[in-house]
Amino acid sequence: MIPAEFKESLPVFTDPDLVDQILNKGQLMKLDAGKVLMEPGQFMKMVPIVLEGSIKISRMDDEGRELFLYYLDAGETCALSLTCCSASKPSEIKAVVEEDATIISIPIAAIDQFSNDYKQWKDFVTNTYQNRFQEMLFALDAVAFKRMDERLMGYIVKKMKQLKTNELHTTHQEIANELTTSREVVSRLLKQLEKKKWIELGRNVIYIRDDFEELISK
Repeated sequence: MIPAEFKESLPVFTDPDLVDQILNKGQLMKLDAGKVLMEPGQFMKMVPIVLEGSIKISRMDDEGRELFLYYLDAGETCALSLTCCSASKPSEIKAVVEEDATIISIPIAAIDQFSNDYKQWKDFVTNTYQNRFQEMLFALDAVAFKRMDERLMGYIVKKMKQLKTNELHTTHQEIANELTTSREVVSRLLKQLEKKKWIELGRNVIYIRDDFEELISK
């Protein structure tokens, strides 16, 4: 029986043979927020496809500082994980469950088989690379051309849409890590937004006005 989450998140897979292979060789997993799936230097044993929830993908520098790359949401897999698998290289990323997630874990051996046997899988992988490339370009553009206050407001909007909530339970340091800046800068900019009454700051939580996206676009 095909899980409902699979049908909803992966409508691109219509080939019944491929769906059977994914379900038979993959492992369905329920993961709690905060669980670390992968650390830099580890060898990949599987590639996750997210059915529900989200996973945060980051890189770490030599001093242990984190550089946020992208989120995996429902229906998505990790391009960098696929690259490491195909090259038999250790992981260059850190993967942490951002919100409670359901994934299907595909073993490396099955990845090669799917690529050889199923066009729908090859198309899925190609689209994954294309989408991640576009996200990386957007991230580079933001760093190169946007002021930090614009990046912060864009971050807030993205998180609201991703988590479907007006309450962001996070710390100023976590936001700073994702925006590659300092906690002091984030705190100062959040205070400015609070003075405008666009947000309200609590202890490790940000309450956001319903019309926040409209306000920042004016």
